[in-house]
Amino acid sequence: MERVVEAVRSANELLVALVVLGLGVAVVVIVALYVADVTQTRHAVRRNYPVIGRFRYGFEYLGDFFRQYFFALDREEMPFNRAQRGWIYRAAKDLDATVAFGSTRALRVPGELIFVNAAFPTLDEEARAVRPMVIGAGFCRHPYRHDALFNISAMSYGALSAPAVRALSLGAAKAGCWLNTGEGGLAPHHLAGGCDLVFQLGTAKYGVRDEAGRLDDGRLAALAAIPQVRMFEIKLAQGAKPGKGGILPAAKVTAEIAAIRGIEIGRDSLSPNRHPEIDSPDALLDVIAHIRAVTGKPTGFKTVFGDFAWFDTLCRRILERGPAAAPDFITVDSADGGSGAAPQSLIDYVGLPIQESLPMLVDRLTEFGLRERVRVIASGKLVTPAEVAWALCAGADYVNSARGFMFALGCIQAMQCNRNTCPTGITTHNPRLQRGLDPADKAERVAHYVQGLNREVGILAHSCGVPEPRALTRAHCRLVQPDGRSRPMSEVFPPAGSPPPPQD
Repeated sequence: MERVVEAVRSANELLVALVVLGLGVAVVVIVALYVADVTQTRHAVRRNYPVIGRFRYGFEYLGDFFRQYFFALDREEMPFNRAQRGWIYRAAKDLDATVAFGSTRALRVPGELIFVNAAFPTLDEEARAVRPMVIGAGFCRHPYRHDALFNISAMSYGALSAPAVRALSLGAAKAGCWLNTGEGGLAPHHLAGGCDLVFQLGTAKYGVRDEAGRLDDGRLAALAAIPQVRMFEIKLAQGAKPGKGGILPAAKVTAEIAAIRGIEIGRDSLSPNRHPEIDSPDALLDVIAHIRAVTGKPTGFKTVFGDFAWFDTLCRRILERGPAAAPDFITVDSADGGSGAAPQSLIDYVGLPIQESLPMLVDRLTEFGLRERVRVIASGKLVTPAEVAWALCAGADYVNSARGFMFALGCIQAMQCNRNTCPTGITTHNPRLQRGLDPADKAERVAHYVQGLNREVGILAHSCGVPEPRALTRAHCRLVQPDGRSRPMSEVFPPAGSPPPPQD
């Protein structure tokens, strides 16, 4: 018994000693921080409130995470609110996407969409499959037939991790949609699933460049010989940073990525802010013609519209040269796109949003008689069925999404895409963080997301009384105006050549 008592006493003494030691260390640390704070001159808060002022930075960092879970309402968070993310998560997991007790969406906010339901909607047995569509028919050796409405937008290997790209490739193959490679070149991970690929040619020509950084026709032809590569997209601009090239921080330039891109390991990968050889509409048409001749496959371009004057000139030059000179497709990105890292001034203030630029692009193509020749792909923050259906009403042939598929992969909007610290393994090359992303499992979610979105776009189309989504027109959608009342989209954006709508 005495030994037990002695052991307890010794344990208590040891515990007291550890507590005292811990308190002593804490006091020393606090005193050191206090001295450091009151003597430094860079941070006023820490100088005026030593030690305590340091908590501000921790709270500021944690605020991004806590807001989306505890403080932000369902539809007020940016860039994507909880309602949008929640729908994608449920669709990707193939869960019931229905909700109860009414919508949380405000119906009188200017710009909100209201679809015009028909008195006699389309019955299930009257519904038809999506109308087939061919890109480049009659103008290139290998036109591309592709029926899928919803596809994966440009995200490069480098910006995304290897497991993420593999999951997208596998999921795209299951869903029957295409995967855009982004400007970082073609990686083995893009080919892993066997899906159709759109190769994006960025301003740095990654993957098809010679030692001087110029376009290498031999490498371009070798890529075109890969059956999975179905189209080529010249990137003029993207939504996150119109007027600035791609930015891949040095921490994300691994040996494999450097080899694929043809650049140095561990150095920032910075693309030029435009293609040096494309400085006019004529030059753009020349490059399109050259790439189409070398590859034999549909060739188009991606841009963010601001000034449309150059595009009017482009259309006039196409009419002078003939329809063979036209791009086979145009991908129009939105000013509120943003999967890539970019200066905040560009993300916030440059370029037209898709809600304005898409109808304008379609109308100009119609006005110049080029609408049937040029396919239109809408891209930029279109992640839910309503947004995709709106783009179809506006005149898009296809819709691309990047961040929607990042959510399908498990993105939690941690806003760390450019820091190599993504907690879900999607945009990091840290093996420890990538371990949580299983490509096989996430591929299923990618496919479910596409299937769920297509299903609900069809539901909207049938509610509007048309047999399939590509039959939607501007007459099927209304836009809420500043006075709280809605107007038909066909009046807000009247088709080219129609008389101006009456004013209220």
